[in-house]
Amino acid sequence: MYVCICNAIRECELRQLASTCRGGADELYAKLGRPPQCRQCVDEAEDIISEERLGSTLPLVIPAKENAYQLSAA
Repeated sequence: MYVCICNAIRECELRQLASTCRGGADELYAKLGRPPQCRQCVDEAEDIISEERLGSTLPLVIPAKENAYQLSAA
């Protein structure tokens, strides 16, 4: 999906950069060589960048503790 129509920047490009580069939308657009123009896309781009970075810091699987909720027999 295109995030920025002015610069033809796709969501997948932002996600890839977000996982390897620092900065917000302005910095990532600059890394692509396409700085924001009308800026209507910047809020959505920031959301995508934040989502990608949050997803890369969380574990994929949270191990369950064995017998954590097992009740003892009386």
